[in-house]
Amino acid sequence: MRLYRIALWAVVPVALPLLAAPAGVTVARPARDRAPQPPLAAGRLEAAVRPSRAERPFPAFGAMRMAPPRSAPRPAIVPRAGWRADETRRDPYAKYAGGVGAVFVHHTDTPNDYDCADVPRTLRNLYDGQTGDLHWGDMGYNFLVDRCGTVYEGRAGGVDRPVVGSHTLGFNRGTTGVAAIGTFGPGTPVPAAMERAIAAVAAWKLGLSGVDPLGKARLTSTNDNSRYPKGTSASFDAISGHRDGFATNCPGEALFARLPAIRKLAADLQTKAAAAPATARPTAPGAARPAAPAPVRPPVTAR
Repeated sequence: MRLYRIALWAVVPVALPLLAAPAGVTVARPARDRAPQPPLAAGRLEAAVRPSRAERPFPAFGAMRMAPPRSAPRPAIVPRAGWRADETRRDPYAKYAGGVGAVFVHHTDTPNDYDCADVPRTLRNLYDGQTGDLHWGDMGYNFLVDRCGTVYEGRAGGVDRPVVGSHTLGFNRGTTGVAAIGTFGPGTPVPAAMERAIAAVAAWKLGLSGVDPLGKARLTSTNDNSRYPKGTSASFDAISGHRDGFATNCPGEALFARLPAIRKLAADLQTKAAAAPATARPTAPGAARPAAPAPVRPPVTAR
């Protein structure tokens, strides 16, 4: 009699760590995998990101810390002290959202023929008008970019935090406002350095919430005077123009026409960062150290 040995193979399920979506951001999944979700409160950020299977992050075993599935280096940012902001003019308390799901691009509607060395004075003039005449409590934009490609901190509260600005009425919460210093009506050239700087800020800020610059964000209006009545949910490009959320020509025909190219630049920055080894992903050279956050008070309704 012959005896045969039979090898039995068992398939054992392996528990993998899950990637949690950032606070205040809902990542959309394919319908067959989607579990029922409770309705979101009005005004809460809903960023709908639909990555392909190839793009979904797969965590390495034994990893103690993991970068967001989409990230980009932080660009160099001139702090408020660098343009000599008068901190006595602003509201001492910053407002925060649960995350940043979209970027709104603006222009400042100021002259284009400036010397970049004079930009701090331009920022102080904007700041005086927005805190004085407009009563916005601070600079309305979170960031400003000049034609030489320099990025400036606008609204106080911490550049790496989801600070609620006063840049896009009805859609300030859960978004970042980036203003191009100048006026970009039809036929006005948009400097390449400015485009790259806007893309760098957008790639970094969206990356902190794992958002694809080429994707979509679903936001809920908080003001009836926006393009959408209060409480209305609307879909936006992750990098949109001011006019997408409010009845205005901002950011000008020329800059608005460049938004597809800026989205592509931002996406490329995230792709390059994802392909680089973890040890090769430092903060961009010359980047300012994070500023101390402004004191926080209980949440209030955003403009």
